[in-house]
Amino acid sequence: MKHSSRTSVTTSGADRVTGVRPHGPRPAPRRAAVALAAAGTLTLSACGLGGGGGASAGGGGGEGGEDEGPVTIGISLPLTGDFSEPGKGVQRGYEAWAEYTNANGGLLGRDVELTIYDDQSNADRVASDYEKLINQDQVDIVVGPFSTRLVVPAAQVAQDYGFLFVEPAGAAEEVFTQGFDNLFYAAPAIANDHYNYLADYILAMPEDERPTTAAYASMDDPFAQGTAYGLKEKLEEGGIETVADEVYPPNTTDFSSIANKIAASDADILVGGTQYQDAVNLIVALQQLDYQPQLAAFSTAPTNPEFPEAIGDQTEGIISPTGYTPEAEYPTNAEFVEFYTDKHGNAPNEDEANAWTTMQVVAAAAEANECADPSPECQQSMIDWLRENTVDTVVGPLSWDAEGRPQAAHLIQQWQDGEIRIVLPEDTSDAELSYPKQDW
Repeated sequence: MKHSSRTSVTTSGADRVTGVRPHGPRPAPRRAAVALAAAGTLTLSACGLGGGGGASAGGGGGEGGEDEGPVTIGISLPLTGDFSEPGKGVQRGYEAWAEYTNANGGLLGRDVELTIYDDQSNADRVASDYEKLINQDQVDIVVGPFSTRLVVPAAQVAQDYGFLFVEPAGAAEEVFTQGFDNLFYAAPAIANDHYNYLADYILAMPEDERPTTAAYASMDDPFAQGTAYGLKEKLEEGGIETVADEVYPPNTTDFSSIANKIAASDADILVGGTQYQDAVNLIVALQQLDYQPQLAAFSTAPTNPEFPEAIGDQTEGIISPTGYTPEAEYPTNAEFVEFYTDKHGNAPNEDEANAWTTMQVVAAAAEANECADPSPECQQSMIDWLRENTVDTVVGPLSWDAEGRPQAAHLIQQWQDGEIRIVLPEDTSDAELSYPKQDW
């Protein structure tokens, strides 16, 4: 069987994507399906077992899945707008996984085909996209977008239709307090816990060396604020005083006022709850004011491959939490890094890794239950299986609590001598944390 990778990308609510096989009528949303089932009017199709792979509802289920067509996976991503930079990274990760999987026998012996929409970083549009993926494009499986702002409405649509929802980048605590019973975050830790290792390190320093003041600047975004304020809460409990605390809208480009307030505070520590461009703009504004913190930590941005070029030679000492490193010795990571690097000419970063991990989690659930289709039985069996099992991924072994929180921790990285290196925890580090950081 010849396997090929196929992805359709459509922007901003366009017509139905071509190249996706029909499945027949889409199941009603779960809230309606329950009533229909009680009345005895809903017929459910079970996942088939056979031929070395799972049979889709209504599919022929021949050996290797040849009679069934591809496994179709629907995704909406912010390919334009505020979250476009990491959104494109997630897209690269999803597409690389599909290509790799198809080159290695497919999923349950079937090709994988992706349908991707551009939600333009808009929460209303992302909900509409998932409605379309499920009802119009009739995909077998859906996986999540980037950012908490988009994950919550997307997960609600998936929940309404009884679909499993594994997501790569909705880490804010509010994702896990909505009552979703179908959601799994495919990364090591939620946003509030990203800096746990750094907090432990700072608070364990000798009192005469420990910083005493901290400044915080965060995008008005649940993930960004979660990372910054998770650390803030722990440092304040340890006696480190907050001397500046600024929150700015996602579309902010002029950081001069915020930078002036932070510089005036002369805080020992600077913590940015950031995505990408906002972090770059804030750092540049602070450098122009010659503000020199002893420690500077930013979420997301420092792990972006374009960060060094944007900041120039001033990256030294900047810290960031990360759920992934290409050097990790997890069983499947070497294959992932080799495949991705051959395809793109550079190693994957966290966004690509979290997307690949998302697909690994979905594939593990599909293979364990020998099904990959939209039937209620298949979707629920995958959900139930993930609640009870651990999945080995490129970011390490993942398991989840009842709300979909991963039960692990993020690594801490620091830019040193032109490279970003793991510095915490010490037992997995490849360099010692440098403190205080050198001047910008």
